[in-house]
Amino acid sequence: MTNILILGAGYTGIAAAIRVATRTRRHGGKVTLVSAAPRFTERLRLHQTAAGERLRDHAIADIIAGTGIDLVLGRVTALDPARHEVVVNGGRVIGYDKLIYALGTVTDLSTPGVAEHAYAYDDHDQAVRLARRLGELDRGTVVVAGGGLTGVESATELAEAHPNLRVVLLSRGRPGSMMGEQARAYVDKAMARLGIQVRRGADVVKVLPDAVELSDGELIDSDATLWTAGTRGLPLAAEAGLTVDEQERIVVDSALRSVSHPDVYAVGDAAAVRQPYGVMHGTCQGGIPTGLHAADALADGLLGRRVKAFRFGYVHQPLSLGRKDAVIQFTHPDDTPRRWYLTGRWAIAYKETVSSSPLPTYRLLKRGLVPVGLFRLTAGLK
Repeated sequence: MTNILILGAGYTGIAAAIRVATRTRRHGGKVTLVSAAPRFTERLRLHQTAAGERLRDHAIADIIAGTGIDLVLGRVTALDPARHEVVVNGGRVIGYDKLIYALGTVTDLSTPGVAEHAYAYDDHDQAVRLARRLGELDRGTVVVAGGGLTGVESATELAEAHPNLRVVLLSRGRPGSMMGEQARAYVDKAMARLGIQVRRGADVVKVLPDAVELSDGELIDSDATLWTAGTRGLPLAAEAGLTVDEQERIVVDSALRSVSHPDVYAVGDAAAVRQPYGVMHGTCQGGIPTGLHAADALADGLLGRRVKAFRFGYVHQPLSLGRKDAVIQFTHPDDTPRRWYLTGRWAIAYKETVSSSPLPTYRLLKRGLVPVGLFRLTAGLK
């Protein structure tokens, strides 16, 4: 019997759990999945939740039903890789032979006031709390800090859902800067159409209960501040003695094993995965392939088969602009923009397909199948 423990039941952790369970159940594999919550959080849709949309609940127990995976509900509070043990809820100890660490990242709280006064997307409940706060406002200002894809999606979603509120997007650079020029211009027009006030070159140094302070001393009134300006790995990994990078992500080798503790695999946002073009940044697009590869590498190692190196290439940057618009920037494998992009109703359909894809993917994985698109990603794109 080989005890395989997966920490985290997000997009990546569930994919890894189902995949390793189907690959090892006939060879003595016993898989346990630890989740802090009983429901599956669709992080790709948290901006919809924040805007007040009620989404369908998906119980994790239902998603993994029939796989033989044991589900443990609780928060991981300690990890001891030397003893091969994990502590859940401060008391329960779970042993393992192999571990897949898929706990993701959390909001970077280093800016003063963020932890006390800002909303974030660390879990579903925080998005719900933001939705409740916005529902209480007849008028006022919502500040979205961060001009990445999450910030732009949130600003446009909130502006569309709450036309009575003033939405201000604060960004150090141009919002959506990773996209091509034409796609960025489309984003600019969409935000202007929705009445969003965009402040480029804005460096937030402090979040106050009713305002945000910029580096030049300016105060911007805010009835609700959403923070999307950076994430970090949980301190759990560093505290356990695993080698981490400057963002506290676990540094892994080509098989996605911890370079300091090879019985620990790290996947998704929690891992610093180096590819020829650099270290991958956290997205669902790259996360699920890392989960599948780690599961296969673990299973192949147990079965005495050759473990392949992980290779990954990006395909797209899907961006919703409220419920009535979207833009899709197609990319080179290193995530730099290609000339092609998609807008309008076809982009809306494309984005919805992407956002909806994990659950059908899990159903295929339970049948022992790997979706062709994900196989191509994990094999690398040329």
